Amino acid sequence: MALPLTSLATDPVKQFSVFAENRVGRLFDLTALLKSQQVHIMAITVLDTTDSAIVRLIVDDPNKARELMINNDFPYTECKVLAVELEDESDLREILAALFEAEINIHYIYSFIKRPAGKCAVVINAEDDDVAAQALNKRKFKVLTQRDISR
Repeated sequence: MALPLTSLATDPVKQFSVFAENRVGRLFDLTALLKSQQVHIMAITVLDTTDSAIVRLIVDDPNKARELMINNDFPYTECKVLAVELEDESDLREILAALFEAEINIHYIYSFIKRPAGKCAVVINAEDDDVAAQALNKRKFKVLTQRDISR
């Protein structure tokens, strides 16, 4: 069953984009820091450039992650993204079709490692989250809130 859009507005999924210099062990340092404080990485992707990397993360405790990154010199930005539940891999085509029909551009997409409910999900950064969520809800996809991915 689709969630009402009001719950998305009040509890959107938060993505951190952490800027890390390209040096051995920096990703390990970030993940070890989060693990040491029981902040679980639910989804991750890394964009590598010549002298730095952007680590995009979805975590189960954004407030704790934010505090840890500030206090441990991990520069970051934060934004809201769509997290959409899939029953299986064939749903990806239908998710993309819903966004295509709504004429929504997708900036990037990546998958969750794990969710508390055990179902698959993807992270989508789209040009208009509200219209994208409406298009997905219309097709009966569950657009997750931060509460849905917290442990």
